[in-house]
Parts: sequence; C-alpha cells; structure tokens
Amino acid sequence: MKKVVVLTGAGISAESGIKTFRDANGLWEGHDVMEVASPEGFIKNPALVLDFYNQRRRQLFRVIPNVAHQALAQLEDIFDVHIITQNVDDLHERGGSSKILHLHGELLKVKSSGNTNDIKLWKHDLNIGDICSNGHQLRPHIVWFGEEVPLLEKAIHITEQSDILIIIGTSMQVYPAASLIDFVPPKTPIYFIDPKPTVSPRNYKNLTIIKKTAVNGVPELVNTLINKNA
Repeated sequence: MKKVVVLTGAGISAESGIKTFRDANGLWEGHDVMEVASPEGFIKNPALVLDFYNQRRRQLFRVIPNVAHQALAQLEDIFDVHIITQNVDDLHERGGSSKILHLHGELLKVKSSGNTNDIKLWKHDLNIGDICSNGHQLRPHIVWFGEEVPLLEKAIHITEQSDILIIIGTSMQVYPAASLIDFVPPKTPIYFIDPKPTVSPRNYKNLTIIKKTAVNGVPELVNTLINKNA
C-alpha cells in the first residue's frame, strides 16, 4: 500500500471558520505573538495567555470539519495516509482521518508547566490554579516560539517514507515544519494546494501546483488519486 503524507496548515482550518488569528501586521488578536505564544509571555502574564487559548478552544466547539478534511479521510480506503499538521485543532480527527501528527500541539490537551511529558485531555477553560498532581500550573499543550518541536524527528521519518506528498494551506514560511518538503524521496510526486502558492516547480522536481482553496482543490485531487490507483 502506497504511503501518502499530507502536510497541512492554517488554510485548511480557516475554511471551517477557524480564525488564523494572525493579521497582516503579525499581531495575534491584537497581541504581539511573544505575549501569547512564548514561555516568557506565559511567565509574565499567565492569565492573558490562558484566556487567549481558552477563546481558541471555545471556538473549536463551534466549527465542523469541511469537505477537504473529509476528502483526506477517503484516501485511507486505498492508501496508508499520514497527516502531519501545524494546526492545533481536532478537525482532521473529526473529519475521519486516523493517523495525525500535531507538530505544534493540540488545543484539547494541557500539560504540566513542571513536566512537559505530563499531558492530559482538556475540553473546558484552563484557569490560574488548575494544577497537575505535583502542584505545577497547567499550561496549553502548544509548542510556543522558542521551544523545541518534540515530534519533528518523527515527522521527518514519516516524510522520508512518502510515496506521495500533499501540501495544503500552508505558507511554507514556518520552520522547522516548512523544511519537511526537503525530506521526501527524489522521485516522490508533490502536490501543493493553495490559491497563493509559495513554492515553485523550479525548486522542486515532480511538483504539481493546484491554485485552489482546500475545499475546492483537495476533493478534486483525492478523486484523481483514487481513480488513478484503484
């Protein structure tokens, strides 16, 4: 069974109504990114950081997977599909996909600020005073700026084994996630779905650019791949 590796970014979730929350000035909901997405920001103003992610978590329960998420799940009928996402929502899971690696963490999980391996599911607001069994304040299970990406090596290993690579809704500007494209085998076909693609066939062999949004481009590509490999 061929292995299809899918790299997804904010573009696929945005079409379900998830705010990307970063505007043209680089601000996140009016905040400097370092205020709400860095260890230093959490130390300086934990209440602000917790509220920021509480709002993100609440919004998650008001949206549903779109046809792009659902189409990717259909690929599992004939492919070994692995989704590597920069997104912290659970729309891939709810869309029906079964093998998902969240590079940047998950909104519906929290972890101990004293032990990053102490992780638990969390579906409601996280407040000051919510602590782990050892008495440390709980924090969002999100990879913040300046922190290591724990699952990067696993993501690289998966990408190195890809027979097909699909990239959806990412600017390819956020590292180290953007570097994964460089780990595909030389002959692996790459499909990049984005209305404003940021990579060029001049830079990558076997690259096909689909200048469409996720909800338009993904179902079309999925149908093509299924028909071609059925």
